[in-house]
Amino acid sequence: MTNKKTELDKRAGLKIVGALRQGPGADRYGRDSAVANERRARRERDRAAGLVPFAVKLPAATVQALHARAQDAGRELGELVDELLRQALDAQGARNTK
Repeated sequence: MTNKKTELDKRAGLKIVGALRQGPGADRYGRDSAVANERRARRERDRAAGLVPFAVKLPAATVQALHARAQDAGRELGELVDELLRQALDAQGARNTK
């Protein structure tokens, strides 16, 4: 049985694909990676603390100002945003009760 060039190329490609699947990058989605485990652990800690993810779209300038303010205060961005939102809501509540 003679193999054509295209058949030989196809078999070589299949060998490469097989080798890649068996190599260190075999876990395509990183389920076993340290990064994925750390993210999972962080989500569990956040959930235990009663934190809920809340995505908003803000202008780039506002986000930069928030990042700078959080860095200056030595705090995490989420903590700073929580504090600022609580202050704004309390101030708005005080205005609405008058």
